[in-house]
Amino acid sequence: MFKIIKWLVLAIVILGLAATAVIYGVLSISLPALDGNGRSNHVSQAVKISRDQLGQAVISAENRLDAAYGLGFAHGQDRFFQMDLLRRNAAGELSELFGKAALGLDKKMRFHQLRKRSAAIVEQLPQADQALLTSYAAGVNEGLAQVGFSSFEYLLTGAEQKPWRSEDSLLVIYSMYLDLQTATFERDQALIQIADIYGPEMVSFLTQPSQYQAALDGSTLAPYNLTIPEFPKQTLQALLRIDANQERGSNNWAVTGQLTTTGAGMLSDDMHLSMAVPVIWYRAQLNYAMSGKVSQVTGVSLPGAPAIVVGTNNNIAWGFTNGYLDTADWVALTDNSKTWQEVEQIALPDGSIEEYKLTLSEYGPVREINGKPYALSWVGHQPYAVDMDLLKLEQATTVDDALLIASEVGIPVQNLMVVDSQGNAGWKNMGAIPGRIKPSELAVQENDYSTLWQHNEQQRPEVKNPVDGRLWTGNSRVVSALDDQRFGNGGYALGARSSQIRDRLYEKQHFNEANFNQLQHDNQARFLQPWHSLLLQQLNKNSTANQQYIKELENWQGCACATSIGYTLVRRYRDEVINSVFTAMQANLQAQGGSLKYVKRDLEPAIWQLIEQQPDSWLNPQFADWDAQLTDSFSQVVSKLSKEFGSNLKGWQWGTVNELVIEHPFAQQIPQLSKLLNMPTAPGFGDSYMPAVQGRSFGASQRFIAQPGHLENAIMAIPGGQSGHPLSPFYRAGFDDYVAAKPTPLLPQTLMHEITILPANEL
Repeated sequence: MFKIIKWLVLAIVILGLAATAVIYGVLSISLPALDGNGRSNHVSQAVKISRDQLGQAVISAENRLDAAYGLGFAHGQDRFFQMDLLRRNAAGELSELFGKAALGLDKKMRFHQLRKRSAAIVEQLPQADQALLTSYAAGVNEGLAQVGFSSFEYLLTGAEQKPWRSEDSLLVIYSMYLDLQTATFERDQALIQIADIYGPEMVSFLTQPSQYQAALDGSTLAPYNLTIPEFPKQTLQALLRIDANQERGSNNWAVTGQLTTTGAGMLSDDMHLSMAVPVIWYRAQLNYAMSGKVSQVTGVSLPGAPAIVVGTNNNIAWGFTNGYLDTADWVALTDNSKTWQEVEQIALPDGSIEEYKLTLSEYGPVREINGKPYALSWVGHQPYAVDMDLLKLEQATTVDDALLIASEVGIPVQNLMVVDSQGNAGWKNMGAIPGRIKPSELAVQENDYSTLWQHNEQQRPEVKNPVDGRLWTGNSRVVSALDDQRFGNGGYALGARSSQIRDRLYEKQHFNEANFNQLQHDNQARFLQPWHSLLLQQLNKNSTANQQYIKELENWQGCACATSIGYTLVRRYRDEVINSVFTAMQANLQAQGGSLKYVKRDLEPAIWQLIEQQPDSWLNPQFADWDAQLTDSFSQVVSKLSKEFGSNLKGWQWGTVNELVIEHPFAQQIPQLSKLLNMPTAPGFGDSYMPAVQGRSFGASQRFIAQPGHLENAIMAIPGGQSGHPLSPFYRAGFDDYVAAKPTPLLPQTLMHEITILPANEL
């Protein structure tokens, strides 16, 4: 019997090893070659694609068209599946890969008809831009062909690798539009629903300006000075969780040369996005000649697009944060409004077609809100939404050059922060801004619809070389209070993060890269201090029963630190108080297909007014008084933490509760491959409302610091590797330094690999 068991165990081990060998064998044949020579009909002169120990792609070409080919070749080798997901996401074509499970998402995207819009825009682009996209697409397809075998994602789904087309690069930019601006029109929808149910006074109360304002000119919006609106009689109901929309935001700041030892301006930029494997950005350096001058541009690219998105040409350095200007309006339609239907055909893996009927109007696609028809007029639907003008930054030599370009660039509107080697620093909104001059968070009547929607706004504010030498943005209002009336609130961040960055910048008189790196990792919990005081006050009312929690709060360290249990308690307490107070409103919105999700970030001033004034109409009817309601919120915290992490308080440390988990899209579907596919987990460090932004799968997708003309100390840290192939040595390269806050160099290090592509007709 023992021998039989022994042989069975041995057989299982052998089969397991054999299965592992098969998996690795299949994966290994799809690894791209990183050295060698090739020929192409799509290059005019030799193109070199080199890689350093991080896998950073260094493209060397004689002109910009060939450089686009080289970047496309590297993207096609390392990131094609990621690029495919981005274009399919924007076009609403994921069902062809994943079947009916993706139909809901595809229909949501087909609402915008972005495949049609991309194809139309490509035809309108200048010939030089069309040629650039054609060259890039050829590079992508030939880089993919060089691999020779489909990557494991296509083997698992059984899907076909479709060639890259010029319009797909625009779809990738549209994918960023959807990521960065969906919250703007979804927030407007929620406010329309709230106004419809509770009246416009409630909207004013919920969206009142906060105490955290950090506009560059120091202006503040007038505080809310009306009484708290009466809340309709509430019925007893279960407590609802109100999710918060993840703030697609970023930090950037800059100082002029008067505050650096080199005399050059210095820039910091970290863009906050959802994190997955592979990480969204791709390190690259482009070396090419233009107008008789050699250009070298280093930074991060977005796989699928032929540009360096954030980086430096050693004359200037630039970075972005999401602008959150109001770029969308819902237009209220009537029975007399002209509408028509179109049918979108969504392909499924078996070749069948799912039809999606879409109602359109002259203002945009139509959706019902509270049972009434509204048309979405959104800048993303306009012909000027997307173009190739971002590439012009590569040739800018001064801050003035960059600020001049800003009004022409077709991207989701961003806060451009730029510095130059001469010591200048500037800010301006770059990207598409509708020309209409009266933005509205509530519905617009047809008679008030402006034809200026068809024009990109050219007149926009800017700041260059402020007297104190400091600039900052963090997704809150940057423009003056007067300009705010013109450009509107598209879902601004609360301002706590921007305020903290501003205050930190005024704590020093001179800066270097190490100072900026430290500020990027600042996780001091200034925003939660009032909540910490409130919770301590509540717990001290029964100090004996709450002794262990009080101890953790008194030792909370005042930061989103990995070992802090007190921070977890305060952070969760705030969420539960908001859930409790706004449950009835959330329930009413859900009954109409809505949610407070996109308004939750606005609620801070309102919730504090309610806590301080404790109006009877807002009291949840299951509680005798507000004190009972606030006490119960902490009971909810303890109950939920115990259920999620066990009853031992050591398991409630913020580093565990907010653990950084960066996963491959297939890891959850195939858990057996999770170790192979995912990044290592790391203790949570940071949170919302502070410079060091981090959630479980969200945070700084890159950290960039540079002084043009002095790039030897420039930094570019990224939470993942270059390659999307799990057997590549570059799959996780750079991740460990990112989580350890080490200053990963921006510039390529020793080159280890090189591919040379020659013209096909060259002897």
